[in-house]
Amino acid sequence: MNSVYALALGYMLGSIPFGLILTKVFNAGDLRSIGSGSIGATNVLRTGRKGLAIGTLLLDAGKGALAVWLAAQWWPLTAPIAAFGAILGHCFPVWLRFQGGKGVATALGIALALAWPLALVCVAVWLVVVAASRISSLGGIAATLAGPLAAWALDRPELILPLAGIALVVLWRHRANIVRLRAGTEPKVGQAA
Repeated sequence: MNSVYALALGYMLGSIPFGLILTKVFNAGDLRSIGSGSIGATNVLRTGRKGLAIGTLLLDAGKGALAVWLAAQWWPLTAPIAAFGAILGHCFPVWLRFQGGKGVATALGIALALAWPLALVCVAVWLVVVAASRISSLGGIAATLAGPLAAWALDRPELILPLAGIALVVLWRHRANIVRLRAGTEPKVGQAA
């Protein structure tokens, strides 16, 4: 039962749509009708409100980290299950008809709470890819794919499977981006979606 509780906790925390909440509170419009329609930090940035985008990034990462931390405190050994629940909640929140964010910031918070060296590897991959390509989605995809590989390299085999699951969810949520990447039409940082 502890695994079920951890999954439910992760999902509930993950499903809090901070980007949507912040843009509504600060009158930045309905995020679902802007840019990609995603509720994550990259789309919040398209409102022109950098502070709200940073706030969304931090809160989305924070909810992933909190889910992992609470599960580890309450039900030992269930943190990876809570992590997977958090990414599912963020990407497929029941409150928004299962149309959520793309999961990159939440995955970062999860990685930070599971093993901070893992998060450093993912951030480094994101920075290198975005610096080279100027494409945020490509950086996010590469960073989440680096997660299970980093867990293997850091001798954390118990994290490989949950991080691989998270990477698959993030890939699924980025499928339209992947089509545009293949076509060479994916917007670069600073361009409109």
